[in-house]
Formats: sequence, structure tokens, C-alpha cells
Amino acid sequence: MADGGQGAERAAAAPRITMLGKHGCHLCDEALEVIRRVAADTGAGYEVRYLEDASRQERDEYWERIPVTFVDGAPHDFWRVSERRLRAALAGGGE
Repeated sequence: MADGGQGAERAAAAPRITMLGKHGCHLCDEALEVIRRVAADTGAGYEVRYLEDASRQERDEYWERIPVTFVDGAPHDFWRVSERRLRAALAGGGE
């Protein structure tokens, strides 16, 4: 999982999707593939943040649940990313 050189990977648009992950995590790599595909299809921006660089509070809260996906700042999925649910959330389906 590339870190964009600055600890975050960003698409052109303002990020609506944030993935909080860990370096070397195969579930994070799989989640990022889904996020990239959905972001490319929908035009939604995304960013990748790493728990190693996160606050103590985020590490304590999310360490056992990575990858964690947020949509518009709200927790959305843990461990795996459902492409269907992610698309619905971005479309305003609230799922």
C-alpha cells in the first residue's frame, strides 16, 4: 500500500472516503482496491491514513478493526469494504 510519500494518498477531489489502515496489512490492500475503484467510478475523493501516524485515541479505538473506512467523516465499514455499501453511502443511500 503506497503512502504517497506524505503518509496519505489523495485523489484530486476533496476526500469523501478515508481509509485508516496499517502498513503491511493485506486487508487494507484489498480495501484500498475497492476504494480506488469506487472513487474512480464516482469521482469521490479519498485519502489513506495509517494508524502508525494516528493519535493515541485513534490507535486505541481502531487498531483491532482495521481497515476502517469513513464516508464524510463517519465510520462506515470495518475489516472489509463492501463495494455495494460504499457506493450506496456515496449516493446518499445511507446504507
